[in-house]
Order: sequence, then structure tokens, then C-alpha cells
Amino acid sequence: MVGYYGKRAREYERIYQKPERQADLLSLRRFVEKTFAGTDVFEVACGTGYWTGVLARSAASVVAMDVNEEVLAIARAKCMGQSVTFQQGDAYALHPSTRRFNAGLSAFWWSHIPKSRLNAFLRGLHRCLSPGARVVFIDNVYVEGNSTPVSGTDQHGDTYQIRRLDDGSTFEVCKNFPTESELLTATGDLASNARVQVLRYYWILSYLRR
Repeated sequence: MVGYYGKRAREYERIYQKPERQADLLSLRRFVEKTFAGTDVFEVACGTGYWTGVLARSAASVVAMDVNEEVLAIARAKCMGQSVTFQQGDAYALHPSTRRFNAGLSAFWWSHIPKSRLNAFLRGLHRCLSPGARVVFIDNVYVEGNSTPVSGTDQHGDTYQIRRLDDGSTFEVCKNFPTESELLTATGDLASNARVQVLRYYWILSYLRR
């Protein structure tokens, strides 16, 4: 996964140019800008900073993290202002600092987390957030004929896709498509006021950290 996104860095934001997805993306941008207005946000798996830029429009501050320096270089070049800080880090090894954030965002990362690691990831993220923090996850709905086909399923129930890059290289990556009930179950004892919104191409999970 790390190698794939490192090589895909320059190609990544093409996914936000698909004409049929523009209405959904507009709704997502408006949701993110409104939800995080005035908050101090910790963004996990920020990639090239597409959603960081949306956060920066209204948040008081943003610390955006990714494991890949290739995508972080693109994000930093966008010059989003002094309220935004980018840092390298592992989403599976989050280390809380003396500062606790009152909001957290992760866009298009949940689907890449193996089911066996999901609970540990969520608990690690919550250690970086203050009680009552607003948490939002955004990810893909599987749409037949539009989404990349699922290439297989492993013994743990994780599904995979074959991704091809411009240079011809191919990668099989974990890409899960959770149901609404699976999302709510995964966050059940960690969250309050959890809500799932399902659009045509994307879903949003939002809740308050317990």
C-alpha cells in the first residue's frame, strides 16, 4: 500500500475529476467545510492534501499526516497557510502529543484498513483526540460499472482491487466497502451520536469521540 500510493502520487487527484461524481464531491466539500469550522483538526492519511485544502477554508488549525513523503511533497507545495502543518507518520502507530485535537478527519483511508486492524487504528486515533471531539470518515460506495471491480476476497473478509498506474505497473490493494451497519458496529463502544450518510458514490460516517 505504501509503495502504491508513493508511485501514484502525481496521478492521485484525477479521481476528483470524474464528471459523474461532481455533485457528490460538492456535497462532501460543503459538509467538511461546515463541520470543521473553527476546530483544531487532526487529519489522518491526508495524501496530496485535497481535503486538507477544504479543511483550511474554515478550520482554526489543521495537522495533516501521511506515511508517504511523495504525497506530502505535493501537499506542502500547495501553500495552504500558517494554520496548516503537514507531518510524516504511520496511521497504525499514532502517538498523542501534549496537544489533544477537538476534531479528526480521514478521507478514503477506512476502506484500505484490513478488518483485523480497524479497532486498533480507531483506538490509536482517539488517543490523539479530546473527549467529545467530532470525528468524520469519508470513503467510497461500490457502484457497479463505475468502481474498479473487486478482484478477490481473503480469509478475513477483506476485499481487493487491481490498480494500474500510468507506467504500466499494477498493484493489488485492499479496498473494503463496509455497510452502514458495519460502520456503526465498528465504532459502537467508541462513539456517540454516530450517523452514516450515503450518497451515490460516497459515504460519510460522523460521530463524537467518547
